[in-house]
Amino acid sequence: MLDHGAAPPTAERSRSGLTAPRPGSRALGPRLMRRKPVELLVAEGGQGEGGKLRRSLGMWQLTMISIGATLGTGIFVVLGEAVPDAGPAVVVSFAIAGLTALFSALSYAELAGTIPVSGSSYSYAYATLGELVAWVCGWCLILEYGVSVAAVAVGWGQYLNELLDGTLGVTIPDALAAPPGDGGLFNLPALLVVLLAMAFLLGGAKESARANTIMVTVKIAALVLFCAVAFTGVRAGNYTPFMPLGMAGVSAAGATLFFSYIGFDAASTAGEEARNPQRDLPRAIMLSLVIVTALYCLVAAVAVGALPWKRFAGSEAALAGIMKDVTGQSFWAVLLAAGAVVAIASVVLTVLYGQTRILFAMSRDGLVPKVFSKVHPASGVPRANTVIVSLFCGVLAAAIPLGQLADATSIGTLFAFALVNIAVIVLRRTRPTMQRTFRVPLSPLFPLVGFGLCLWMMGSLDRVTWMVFGVWMAVGLVLYFAYGMRRSRLATAEK
Repeated sequence: MLDHGAAPPTAERSRSGLTAPRPGSRALGPRLMRRKPVELLVAEGGQGEGGKLRRSLGMWQLTMISIGATLGTGIFVVLGEAVPDAGPAVVVSFAIAGLTALFSALSYAELAGTIPVSGSSYSYAYATLGELVAWVCGWCLILEYGVSVAAVAVGWGQYLNELLDGTLGVTIPDALAAPPGDGGLFNLPALLVVLLAMAFLLGGAKESARANTIMVTVKIAALVLFCAVAFTGVRAGNYTPFMPLGMAGVSAAGATLFFSYIGFDAASTAGEEARNPQRDLPRAIMLSLVIVTALYCLVAAVAVGALPWKRFAGSEAALAGIMKDVTGQSFWAVLLAAGAVVAIASVVLTVLYGQTRILFAMSRDGLVPKVFSKVHPASGVPRANTVIVSLFCGVLAAAIPLGQLADATSIGTLFAFALVNIAVIVLRRTRPTMQRTFRVPLSPLFPLVGFGLCLWMMGSLDRVTWMVFGVWMAVGLVLYFAYGMRRSRLATAEK
């Protein structure tokens, strides 16, 4: 059990022995800075409207959730967009993005072991930085998780076409395989993969985790196969000039590729369905990030060595094309495309899972409608939440081009990660006696470095992405002041 230290002076003991805000009390601070006690967050773990989430996931399954949500996105989809910015130095871009993710992962690991709940960084911010900041963080997570599902689903259709072309000699017509703006009318494959993930999620967390583990194994095997085959086509001349567009290009590519790392925190959204979250969540987060970063850098190094960097422009199925060029045979490309189809489906499944659990936590706190926290008693799954989120993401995937989605997701992710780094520092100062199963080394230095790296990478994104982010945040603030601020459970407890 965690030793949460003494109860805050502004709280009283409930019948369960945990803290809850006193009705009529304003002691939690100004309305926008209301904080939810850590004890209350933990006590509510798993409880929804009409049912409770089931604790059925072990460390290996949590690690596979994080790898499933991360591995595949950048390598199978975004690599073709990043190489034209950085050239062969895209390997450095992956390393920079991975280093940025590492500092934030340390902060996530500490907070996930201390506050093992479904809300991820939203809940961490609620306990440390106040309700308004928590809402902003949650709104960024909706952008991070929900929109990234759509972005990844768009890339899935590209590899599905490669697979169909290599096996049956047919492809889905452009009008039905690409969104408006990319030469099509409606991206049907993107919608289908989201609906397929929805079907798995409705079956239950344990069943979804089992399917995800199988898919993660397939995708790792596919990437190892790519490295083995494509290595035979590596030419030293393809690595020169190594940094043709300078450090600015490497930085810009790194900011785009950060999109590839957003899934490492997916395990933290499973805090209320993990059997031993205090022990397993920190381990799963760190282990998954190490595995993913190593594979990303290895595959990127082989890819740019086997194909001149200028030929990557406009390719969303770059790895399959490299396999075909190196071997001169379509068999290997088809095999890789099959692996990519499975890999990207795994990303859609696990990221969609994370989004539903974040909305579950926000709904339980009263900041979004109650329908998102209703749990089906038989399956232990928030069914209505899953269906609503899946349909929204599926329609988004079918209508929005990939590039715009990836960059918008990156900036929302970076902002949320920056807040997590600050939350670690705040919780260390306000609750120093809490038992922590993992501690960020050299705190507050490492969290401050993580915070600074997040801001630096946000600054590398283009003006259009910042405009989209600004509009997104403005909409979020309007919703908070119009709905969440008055309906939050902490607000109603104060009346």
